[in-house]
Amino acid sequence: MAQMTPLEELRHSAAHILGAAVARIFPEVQLDIGPPTENGFYYDFDIDHKFTSEDLEKIEAEMKKIVKENQKFECIEVSREEAKKLIAQSPILTEFKPGRLADVPEGEKITFYRNGEFLDLCAGPHVRYTSQVKAFKLLSIAGAYHRGNENNKQLQRIYGTAFPSRAELDEYLHNVEEAKKRDHRKLGRELRLFHIDEDVGQGLILWTPNGAIVRQELQTFISEQLFRQDYKQVFTPNIGNLNLYRTSGHFPYYRESQFPPVIPPEQIQKLATEGKSCADLANLLSAGQIDGFLLKPMNCPHHIKIFDSRPHSYRDLPVRLAEFGTVYRWEQSGELNGLTRVRGFTQDDGHLFCTEDQIGQEVCGCLELVKIILSTLGMNNYQVRVGLRDPESSKYIGSDENWEKAEQACREAAATLGVPVVEEKGEAAFYGPKIDFIVKDVIGRGWQLGTVQVDFNLPERFNLSYTTADNERKRPVMIHRAPFGSMERFVGILIEHFAGDFPTWLAPEQVRILPMNDSLIPAAAEIREKLKAKKIRATVDEHSDKLGAKIRRAELEKIPHMLVIGAKEIEAGLVSVRSRADKSLEGSCTLQEFIDKLLPIIRERRLSPNSPLSKVK
Repeated sequence: MAQMTPLEELRHSAAHILGAAVARIFPEVQLDIGPPTENGFYYDFDIDHKFTSEDLEKIEAEMKKIVKENQKFECIEVSREEAKKLIAQSPILTEFKPGRLADVPEGEKITFYRNGEFLDLCAGPHVRYTSQVKAFKLLSIAGAYHRGNENNKQLQRIYGTAFPSRAELDEYLHNVEEAKKRDHRKLGRELRLFHIDEDVGQGLILWTPNGAIVRQELQTFISEQLFRQDYKQVFTPNIGNLNLYRTSGHFPYYRESQFPPVIPPEQIQKLATEGKSCADLANLLSAGQIDGFLLKPMNCPHHIKIFDSRPHSYRDLPVRLAEFGTVYRWEQSGELNGLTRVRGFTQDDGHLFCTEDQIGQEVCGCLELVKIILSTLGMNNYQVRVGLRDPESSKYIGSDENWEKAEQACREAAATLGVPVVEEKGEAAFYGPKIDFIVKDVIGRGWQLGTVQVDFNLPERFNLSYTTADNERKRPVMIHRAPFGSMERFVGILIEHFAGDFPTWLAPEQVRILPMNDSLIPAAAEIREKLKAKKIRATVDEHSDKLGAKIRRAELEKIPHMLVIGAKEIEAGLVSVRSRADKSLEGSCTLQEFIDKLLPIIRERRLSPNSPLSKVK
């Protein structure tokens, strides 16, 4: 039987209850599969009737009846011939289950599970009785191809979720609704943070002025930390010779996720005159028989070439290079998602070249950088994952000895963090193991943020070396690190984490000045200039609206602080402060007093006291 956690077992059972309910209401249905998922379960159905939201209500009501009937989940083990008979006798199993039966290797037991009148080909396991599935909810309907192949019949998929208790289900459903409100694609439009235009291309982000400010503030923040840790900033081109990526192993190993190579026009003409086909061209590229250029999928080969551009001695090491480098990946159109899954993105990339003796301290320095970033942004709830290679896979390069040293270095560094650490085979990069931070946001969703990788292999592939104290040549070790990962994905996550309500230091507009009538606009403009002189981002609301409308607009646009000015305030030399971000700033004061309070909040990159993030431990 398949190994499942108790929660997966519960959800798998809920999927069968869903199948049973649909079969009761729609006897003509054909069943495909109904597995548990990370957040719930689904079942795929073949039926001419198009499911509606009203159908979901009926199906859920029928599921509750089945739960109340306390049906027993009964495992039935049969021979292959008996399995064929059972399938042939069941009107809901005849279309897809013979194919599933063919997937079961010869000699393996074939199992069905029955609850009440419902029977399905299934490896299990399940809970003992339907009454144990106490808290569930059907969520949505979607299309799905049989076996995930677009050449196969399209089915209807019903998604649901289940939890051991009603309280856990209610909390999950609340978070689902909260996630909808925080959707970075929705907030990105409303707050004018970024734009995706079909004329530019799917997955290619246009950073609008507001979003560009958020991105630049993050870059300034990490650049200060890089200066403190003695990194050297570099810049590299967005394209490179194919031979560079052949040496690194990125081409052709990851050809499926790369933009097609750019072939020089003279080579294309030559191949055309020789009658070469597209297939011939692909084969010649893979074999290295023709040259070309590739949109940069990774920054590391370029940084390697910078390191290798001059001789190094042991006294030079470690060498720490950093770049906000833009790279390109050919993601499938169906996988693109706002800022979090794109085709062009900028990494806060860094590569360190060090001796073996320096690995521990350098990895710890990288981990410290990630911790500073996460704590500043209120992301203090995380665990650490050490990604190891899968010995069964052929995708990894390098010797066993180097892998063992690199994996041990990652284990030892991760152990110094004092947080939960898990190890996962198959999560390593093709050239080395890595340490990932799995961060929970304010509503409990997990995100992979911040990565550090130890690499013995690329220095070997590029024949890197340094001179030892004994005047011998030795291979350096390379460490890859990207605390944000990509600026696009990180900003997308931050939008959802803060629900667009950024702390003052990150907010595109930090202060909005609200004159109570049009005659006060010149005075408001003078206040803006004084704030601007202190590098405080401020605007004046020049709309001819009443004050209440101006306040409402500033709140909807999530402006942290508002300065209301009327004739009395101007006469008294005061401003009236309203603050979304910090209620302690509210009240009347001089402009200078307001500036004196606000500047430390910005400079120290404080979280907003009114934000729930300030309470997250």
